[in-house]
Amino acid sequence: MTSELIYKYLSNEASEQEVQQLFEWIDSSKENKKQFITLKKTWALTVLTGTISRDTTPVISFKPKNNTRKYFKYAAILVVLFGLGRLAFYFNERTADSKEVVLELGDGRLEYFTHKEENALVNDKGELIARKFSDRIVYFGKVLDKEVLYHTLKVPYGKRFKLKLSDGTLVSLNSGTTFRYPEQFGINGKRNVYLTGEAFFEVAKDKEHPFIVHSDQAAIEVLGTRFNVSAYPEDKTVSSVLVEGSIQMCEESNSINAVLLKPSQMAVWQSESKKIVTKTVDVSFYEAWTQGELAFKDTPFAAIAKIIERTYDVEIINENAVLAKQSFTGSIKISESSVANILDLLKRDTPFNYSIKENTITITPIFHN
Repeated sequence: MTSELIYKYLSNEASEQEVQQLFEWIDSSKENKKQFITLKKTWALTVLTGTISRDTTPVISFKPKNNTRKYFKYAAILVVLFGLGRLAFYFNERTADSKEVVLELGDGRLEYFTHKEENALVNDKGELIARKFSDRIVYFGKVLDKEVLYHTLKVPYGKRFKLKLSDGTLVSLNSGTTFRYPEQFGINGKRNVYLTGEAFFEVAKDKEHPFIVHSDQAAIEVLGTRFNVSAYPEDKTVSSVLVEGSIQMCEESNSINAVLLKPSQMAVWQSESKKIVTKTVDVSFYEAWTQGELAFKDTPFAAIAKIIERTYDVEIINENAVLAKQSFTGSIKISESSVANILDLLKRDTPFNYSIKENTITITPIFHN
């Protein structure tokens, strides 16, 4: 990933495909995230100072096309000289390790959701753009496309969150999810959002402005409907379950590779084979989490363990080979169940031992020494 593409993104010059490419690169490694945050802080510095002293020592491989880009390069050198790089790294780690929901505004400010009372959310001009609650955000209004800014919401393990976008679309975000969306949708063009993790959408109808969810290498386009999308990086798939309406899933870089879904159908994008597979499902199992339930139907234990990890912010180490081969069906109220409650239910079917040390759970065979 070159500094050129990062510059285009920060200048709001990047295309939708370039933005998606950039965020995939950022998510691919911690080092990439650190580099991006550093460059973003540098960019903010150039905007604030206007002019920056020059230095002949190259720090970033960059081919400037104008004076602004030259200042961008020299600002990167000042980051090293004045220690702002450390501040950027701290900023990134503080966001990544947060146990609370964190919102990064378009201007780089961070908002944490730790208080139950209602608060106003304002932009850098002091204008009211949303109402902020402990478990949700409510946006309002529309702006011109040229003024669109993106917000990024990060929901850690053990948390869930809801938001109402400026077009009236309702979005429920599951644990371990990152969602990038416009502060206010533009009057012209498509309604583009970007998802890593899992979300349930209730899209406001607007025939002139298709709503598109970009996730990994897949895109899901709708006009107005209710559907679930799961796109955790470790799964190497993007799955969408349609509850109501109509959606189309396609390969991001090849719109011909697409399927049109009907209610009660699931589409699964397989990144390795670049194929989209469809099947009929019981949609209640895929929207249960939005009602505070964990629902399984012939679900392998490995998948259940991962869901438990995200939901309760724990780590599960399974050393029981028999359990690993088992599948389970049932539902559990999240607020009324602890991890121990769930494990005790599962062990009635397939006996095993487990121990809990802080946030780590180790599962062993029943006769483990």
